[in-house]
Amino acid sequence: MAPPAPIDPFAINRRHFFKKSSTGIGGMALASMLAKAENQSLDGILGGPGITPKAKRVIYLFQSGGPSQFELFDNKPYLREHHGEEIPDDLDIRKTGMSGNQSSIPLAGSVCTDFNRHGKSGQEMSDFIPWHHKIADDICIMRNVYTDAINHDPAITFIQTGAQIAGRPCLGSWLSYGLGTENTDLPNFIVMVSKNGGGQPLYSRLWGSGFLDSRHQGVNFLPGKDPVLYLSNPEGVSRESRRAMLDKLGELNYEQYRRELDPEIESRIAQYEMAYRMQSSVPEVTNVSDEPQSTWDLYGEEAKEPGTYAANCLKARRLAERGVQFIQLYHQGWDAHGGLPGSMKDRCKKTDRGSAALIMDLKQRGLLEDTLVIWGGEFGRTPYSQGAISSKNYGRDHHQSCFSMWMAGGGIKGGITVGHTDKYGNKIVRPDGSPIGGLSKHHYDKDAIHIHDLQATILELMGIDHTRLSHKFQGRRFRLTDVHGKVVKQILA
Repeated sequence: MAPPAPIDPFAINRRHFFKKSSTGIGGMALASMLAKAENQSLDGILGGPGITPKAKRVIYLFQSGGPSQFELFDNKPYLREHHGEEIPDDLDIRKTGMSGNQSSIPLAGSVCTDFNRHGKSGQEMSDFIPWHHKIADDICIMRNVYTDAINHDPAITFIQTGAQIAGRPCLGSWLSYGLGTENTDLPNFIVMVSKNGGGQPLYSRLWGSGFLDSRHQGVNFLPGKDPVLYLSNPEGVSRESRRAMLDKLGELNYEQYRRELDPEIESRIAQYEMAYRMQSSVPEVTNVSDEPQSTWDLYGEEAKEPGTYAANCLKARRLAERGVQFIQLYHQGWDAHGGLPGSMKDRCKKTDRGSAALIMDLKQRGLLEDTLVIWGGEFGRTPYSQGAISSKNYGRDHHQSCFSMWMAGGGIKGGITVGHTDKYGNKIVRPDGSPIGGLSKHHYDKDAIHIHDLQATILELMGIDHTRLSHKFQGRRFRLTDVHGKVVKQILA
């Protein structure tokens, strides 16, 4: 049964108008809906940036599992000097159930790598990431990031959606919802996961749209012949017959829409039309055979193998060139509870060159200045060893109180390091080394970066005041940053 028309005449909206109008108007409405789907010029809810944007697009290099800051960006000589010694009784460390019952809790220094200064800026970095040394003057290293969650699932959900409980829209979906897109041939939000990553599982809800329209969810590009499942026409189905089928399907969908007034039906039509155009655009953007030799000299031969991190970094650049607004790469396997030296060497070998090559590639093409690149995981690692420790081997548990990330490009100061941690790398401290009392998301502190502060800053760089981007759902207005978050001004160019 069709729903009754609203009694209040001022409550009549476009959907009710089409429903109550004649068949001719309804036909015009279908044509209009199909034209909208064909053009796919989806306006954002904000009607455009409310702040002058410094970035037009985001590439987020997510290192899933929690990379150890001690072996990458936060050098702690004290830990090396006291490697293997028991932690002091008065050291306030939050332990998880995985290491809380250990009879011995020894300090673990980064004895597997050296730290040196690089670039004109003198950025201090580990020798595990030699390709990062080449981009030292382009990146802003943040050693003072902290989060609320200490386990993987809530932590990765929190950094992606602003909540530890699943069901909220992710960052890419919020950007699509707020700003819309002018891209007519590719999705606004694309996700790629390195193949054979192992480690903690990843879920499609991490790039889901939650309670927002499904048009804003991420589209997962896979390695291999068919980057998007079921996109290609089956054998024997021509492009012309596919077009005719979509036209008829559009008519049926409109009839259902006319009866039910469900806006998701409009989204369904738009997604069918986008999929039709992607049959041409996706093979073009994923076919890297037209890349010159200089590309392979930069990214390495591994970038020729579909599904590798390097290959995904190259595809991210190609997508950025074609106007995709949010591109997210996931690389798993950073969860080193044991055997950390070997694990870190392996993960760095697989990701170091691709990450740096992407920055250099964007820069040489003039794209870095308006592309925001983010690198980091869901949390860091402990200054003590989980399990057995030796002079050359150890592991680290989860640590949420401080960890390192970096950002580059679109509106970010390059060649700087912000934030300080104590000699153990256990807590964020002031520049003079004094402790910060009562640090939490409820009280912003200029010397620390909470996840909501990070999210607010990303939105600011894309031209959005994070307090204005909200959506009413089940009687409450929701934001990516909840009721928290301050823009981190000191990292902005």
